[in-house]
Amino acid sequence: MSRLKLYGISKSYGAIQALSSVALSIEPGEVLGLMGDNGAGKSTLVKIIAGNFPPTSGEILIDGRPVSFYNPRDAQKEGIEVVYQDLALCDNLSAASNVFLGREATKRLGPFRYIDYGHMNRVAGGLFRQLKSETRPRDLVRRMSGGQRQAVAIARTLLSKPKIVMMDEPTAAISVRQVAEVLDVIRRLRDQGISVILISHRMPDVFGVSDRIAVLRRGELVANKRAAQSSPEEVTGLITGAIETA
Repeated sequence: MSRLKLYGISKSYGAIQALSSVALSIEPGEVLGLMGDNGAGKSTLVKIIAGNFPPTSGEILIDGRPVSFYNPRDAQKEGIEVVYQDLALCDNLSAASNVFLGREATKRLGPFRYIDYGHMNRVAGGLFRQLKSETRPRDLVRRMSGGQRQAVAIARTLLSKPKIVMMDEPTAAISVRQVAEVLDVIRRLRDQGISVILISHRMPDVFGVSDRIAVLRRGELVANKRAAQSSPEEVTGLITGAIETA
């Protein structure tokens, strides 16, 4: 059974058709590379899956059950997490505090409650070990490399034991070594049975970790095939329109 299934997803803003009848699925423990030029509809599709706004028409199924999302909290309850390109981290806080941001663990002392930093450090450390990241819970985010920051953002999604993690341009503007670290983390998520949707313009990264590649052009799905059966040249042609469909 597919982890996520989209049927006929369309989204219009007045006369502008952002998405047109997109049908797509992702299996448990699968990495789906989602590609397309700027304005192709990638962000719109991700925001619909993440519950930022509903589709104009179409249906979303999680583990075979129809679901409706009215806000991101609804999507999170169904196991959907997003790592956005800006990461939304607080530079002045530690890695552990960022992992628990908005969900801080607390202890009671008489009539008072206080933040349980020890628990947060232990749990965050376990998540970093799970990702095989060198990030340490007490490290300040402002002193971290791009790859370590990605690890913190990804660890934050794991706190809720997600079924699906969507990652928006996770390897943009980081070094080659850090790119390798992030791709390794994506593989580890897949090995844990988590479905990953990787939105990226970087062809080597997408082909390096994706099991399947989907291409959007002008709001329409023009390809959905195994990565091993495609090539960067074909995907480039699909994105630009030199190749109509595949």
